[in-house]
Amino acid sequence: MERSEPLDPMRDRHQPTRAALVGHARLTLVEHPLLATQLTVLRDIRTPPPAFAAALAQATRFLLGAALAGAPTTPTTVPGHSGTTASGHQLARRYAAVAILRAGLGMLWPMHELLPSAPVYQIGVRRDEATLRPDIYATNLPHSYAAIDHLLLLDPMLATGGSARAAVALLRAGYHGPLSILSVIGAPLGVQMLLNADPGLDIFLAALDDRLDDRGFILPGLGDAGDRLFGTQ
Repeated sequence: MERSEPLDPMRDRHQPTRAALVGHARLTLVEHPLLATQLTVLRDIRTPPPAFAAALAQATRFLLGAALAGAPTTPTTVPGHSGTTASGHQLARRYAAVAILRAGLGMLWPMHELLPSAPVYQIGVRRDEATLRPDIYATNLPHSYAAIDHLLLLDPMLATGGSARAAVALLRAGYHGPLSILSVIGAPLGVQMLLNADPGLDIFLAALDDRLDDRGFILPGLGDAGDRLFGTQ
């Protein structure tokens, strides 16, 4: 019987080179020796789920720090030691996070640590491995974005970019402010597709890898981040 779906979902799909994306104004490749060590742990096939989760959380902290490096602050004062008053700063913008399920769940804990007042929402997206088309199966989003100044989209992997683009399109139906996506590893195709899809989107990556294989997986990548995180196949 003739197969209705292509054996190679990447057939005839042009992939940009890594060099074509490096240096793009809206793409930040976060570099730090400690981040590089966590990325190595994530890539290692021998890393068990608990250590994978810990390394993903640490990598997220670096990505969040880069994404908010230029965030405006307002001065404030707090009660200090021995009755003195200490001057300080607080973030001037109201942030919120949106995790793309399920792998994005592994990036939420450092968000809670560093942005404890930021609300967190979710979008469930699954990828059809035969066609690489995204399917949104669940959403938990605010009724209004009026109280949000900047959205942070969390997705550890940008392969074809299909899941992230579907999530961005859904968010843009009601939100028109600054939007940043934090991902650990991206492929040139997924990054290019996202940059083309939304001119108001900034991308923060720990690594931009070489390309996608015939099945649409990042090379060298780290495998399926959700399966690695939760110990499933």
